[in-house]
Amino acid sequence: MMNFKKQTYILAVALLGAPGLALAQSGESTYKQVCAACHGAGVLNAPKFGDKAKWAPLIAEGQVTLTAHGYVGVRGMPAKGGNPNLSIEGFADALVYMVNNSGGNWKSPDVKTIAAINKEVEARKAGLNKKQ
Repeated sequence: MMNFKKQTYILAVALLGAPGLALAQSGESTYKQVCAACHGAGVLNAPKFGDKAKWAPLIAEGQVTLTAHGYVGVRGMPAKGGNPNLSIEGFADALVYMVNNSGGNWKSPDVKTIAAINKEVEARKAGLNKKQ
């Protein structure tokens, strides 16, 4: 018979490998799965990954503003990068990955920053609804 710790370890390994589980992903992984389709090729004038000149004015908007506006959808970019299941945290980490490889130096958002992003998301949604 296996001991409890070994059974738990085997179960954990099996679950981590199971497709479709909503496990936290790294910013790089989310970038590759969601963002690269447009930001790799510059679709609809999306700033290409690593293009410091194109990213500079966006980075200057600040982490809270750029994350919130991108999450809601901005310019030619659909909300959540086109993935309706993408959390703000997952989106933010993918953006940090892109920014840090394109001339910026952002940190993964902490609880305070996520709260500020959520507040800006609501303000952005309200502003967009007024325009309609």
